[in-house]
Amino acid sequence: QVQLVESGGGSVQAGGSLRLSCVVSGYTEGSYCMGWFRQPPGKGREGVAAIRSTGTPYYADSVKGRFTISKDNAKNTLYLQMNSLKPEDTARYYCVSLRGGGNCLHAYDYSGRGTQTTVSA
Repeated sequence: QVQLVESGGGSVQAGGSLRLSCVVSGYTEGSYCMGWFRQPPGKGREGVAAIRSTGTPYYADSVKGRFTISKDNAKNTLYLQMNSLKPEDTARYYCVSLRGGGNCLHAYDYSGRGTQTTVSA
């Protein structure tokens, strides 16, 4: 069982930055993908960024050039650096994981409970 605990959300003005963190515990050996989904108010979840165990990152078009995903294996922590934030980035952000060789920008096995990010104009 993989457990994912997010932190780092908050309120920020447009153009600002936030860094989300996700502490991971449980099975993460072998091939896996770690990532971030978000759910804007009144909408469904969407993939934001993902990184495979090889280190290859993937980004949704809406965040390319503004968000950076990274991981610290020694700390079992996944990060999402969010720069140049826009009001449309307002959402609850979820840390996710997917075992195997798939891309967790589109699917996941496990999800944390999420952390809220609100961007004001």
